[in-house]
Amino acid sequence: MGKKVKKEIESPCKETASLLSHCSQFEALPVVGKTPATVVLLLSSPEEDILIKACEAIHTFAEKGDENKVCLLGLGALEPLCQLITHNNKLVRRNAFMALGIMATNGDVKCALNKIDVIPLIIDKLSVEDDAVIHEFATLCLASLSVDFVCKVKIFENKGLPPLIKLLSSPDPDVKKNSVEIIFNLVQDYQTRGAFHELGGIPPLLDLLNSDFPVIQHLTLKTLQNITTDKDTRNAFREEHGFEKLIDILNNTEFSDLHVEALQVVANCLCDSESVQLIHKGAGLTRLMDFVLTSNTPEIQSTAVKCITRVAQDSENRKLLHELSVEKVLVELFSGADIAVKTSSCQAVAAMSLHLSSKDRFRDLGFIPAVIQGLSSGSHALREAATLALSNLTHNNKDNALAVYEAGGHKILVQQLSESCSRTVANAAATLSNMATLEIIRCGILSHGAMQALLEPLKSTDTQVLINTTQCLALLACDAEARAELQRAGGLLPLVNLLRSYHKEVLNNACFAVNVCASDKPTAVDMCKFGTLEILQEINQSVNRRSNYSKLAMTSLLNFNLSVKYSLTGHLASTDIISDGFYDAGKACAGQRILSLEELSKQSLNQHRPIIVVNPENTEEKKEYKQRNESKPESPTEKSQEMNDFALQGLIKEAKESILTLHEREQYVALARLVSEVMGGAVKIEKMHEFPWVLHLSELKFQLQSNVIPIGLIRKGIYCHRALLFKCLADCIGLTCTLVRGEYNRAWNEVLLFNGNHSKIGCSLHPCRYIIDLMHQPGNLLAANTTAAVQYQTI
Repeated sequence: MGKKVKKEIESPCKETASLLSHCSQFEALPVVGKTPATVVLLLSSPEEDILIKACEAIHTFAEKGDENKVCLLGLGALEPLCQLITHNNKLVRRNAFMALGIMATNGDVKCALNKIDVIPLIIDKLSVEDDAVIHEFATLCLASLSVDFVCKVKIFENKGLPPLIKLLSSPDPDVKKNSVEIIFNLVQDYQTRGAFHELGGIPPLLDLLNSDFPVIQHLTLKTLQNITTDKDTRNAFREEHGFEKLIDILNNTEFSDLHVEALQVVANCLCDSESVQLIHKGAGLTRLMDFVLTSNTPEIQSTAVKCITRVAQDSENRKLLHELSVEKVLVELFSGADIAVKTSSCQAVAAMSLHLSSKDRFRDLGFIPAVIQGLSSGSHALREAATLALSNLTHNNKDNALAVYEAGGHKILVQQLSESCSRTVANAAATLSNMATLEIIRCGILSHGAMQALLEPLKSTDTQVLINTTQCLALLACDAEARAELQRAGGLLPLVNLLRSYHKEVLNNACFAVNVCASDKPTAVDMCKFGTLEILQEINQSVNRRSNYSKLAMTSLLNFNLSVKYSLTGHLASTDIISDGFYDAGKACAGQRILSLEELSKQSLNQHRPIIVVNPENTEEKKEYKQRNESKPESPTEKSQEMNDFALQGLIKEAKESILTLHEREQYVALARLVSEVMGGAVKIEKMHEFPWVLHLSELKFQLQSNVIPIGLIRKGIYCHRALLFKCLADCIGLTCTLVRGEYNRAWNEVLLFNGNHSKIGCSLHPCRYIIDLMHQPGNLLAANTTAAVQYQTI
């Protein structure tokens, strides 16, 4: 080298000699003036000695706190340091890594490093260096960076996992700690979890459990906790006897601070049946049970019981646990004072109660009275777990349901329906549903105000609450007094509102509850006022929403609303008995709301077909109308309706006196002739156009000033009027017949009669179906499906 070049290099060195000679005192210097800036400038020096001391000075300065790290960041120290970690001089590299690693622990520095592509350089040195100090600070730097998602991806993509796994076996504890921390951050991603065990990471990771440093042990367990969520990793973990090592930790009282985290890894290992079977063969489950019983730390007991709960999610595993008498362990733990342990025990009981034999064992061990006491706990979590346990214990188990009842559980469970926690409400409703299948218990439940208590849950937005509540309601409502109580409490409207749900199970349960509540007329009529029939019509027209439940609900409601049934379906069965207040408003269109008789009565006179009513005098609407007008003189309309009542009653009386004494076939013939005579007599088919029935009905409407005509006033009626009167009279005197609506004002009655003397040998024991002619040849019986019958129905 020439003297001139050498002199130019030596000159700046002399100028900085004073600064570098005081590097040992650098840490004491205040961050003022140009001193830190000068040191940063020296990072660009070509002299290795200067670089070594400059990096060392920066490391020393940065160690003093975040303020110094941020100062160095502002002075531009990062980029030269990132370059120096690849310097040919090992000491330069080491000191550069030390400075960079310390600085990277600061948040601002870490953000700045994310923008510099330094990760590949660091990983490259991890793979080739054998310097423990470089490993320590390189991994320290990566540990800070690996918290960031983008950095994690870069570390993985730049093949950082293999050298990190290798460093798990480093003799330096700091390197181990940093490496396992980086791995913990990386395995948050499922792709890295799978690669970790494929690269042989399980054995060195398990070795860290024996570390003398708790921080390493904790990080190791947290990493294991994460990677054992992957099934393939669990298999590799099991093959390396990882489960046994965890049990060893649990059985070591010196490692009590690790027990909770170890149990969380155990829980992962026990989440599939195959693992449980293999662990059980190695006596792992037995050792776990022993640990649960011997531990005196509530947090550890609670976590251990959660492991049992995890195991009990599988039916085969429940069988294994039952054979190990896990029920006794759980009952014993529940008897303790710690709320968390009691809660975990209840959750495990709930899981185990899906095993039939366990249900009985819990009862025999006296668990049911104990858990009922837990329902009164001040802990929301315990009350939720206790109701869940009772729900599963009583499911399809009458003995357990009786045990809950005998312990007074039904009273407390009704109170739980008012809980703020939706899970508790859902569980309580499910338990009450299980118990309500027994009559004695059902009466007890109702005596404590269950119907009133169900009102708020019926308005819930929680799907499971709605499913369980509607099921409970349906089971309790099979009692007539319960239905009346529900009606008085205003519970029918929220039930009907649930028919608008698009959740399949909620809708089905609501339909079933409506079906049960429609078992008597008052509740059926009340539900119809809320538009239930219209909603059910819409449901039954939907391909996706209709079901057997919605059809059943519709049928039940119509059976107590024969006017609506006839309007919608055009058919009344022989078992549908027409009573006071029945009216025929004509055929209803799909989706059309059918007005009540009261609403129809209030309409102004119009040109539409009249509404034919049977005995309106006895309907509730008419009673209320007369009560409101007691002081007013009778109008011509009221007098006409009163006459109709007498007229119809006279017909009923005449039918009873003249017809009931006849033989069966003759009874139907005689009744047909009576109806025909009242309605204008026989009319030949070819003379039908001359029969003045339209004019007659119009005159009646005008006389009454109403669209509603009592059937007893009709003296010129055709098919639809005569068939309705025939059905009405037949029902009153005890004869059976149907009422069927056809097209164009057609209607007819069908009856079942035996041909000849059916008691004779050889005669058919099956009756034949006939249509009764009321119009043309009154009393003529037309065998169904014959030409004559079809003509009567259509021509």
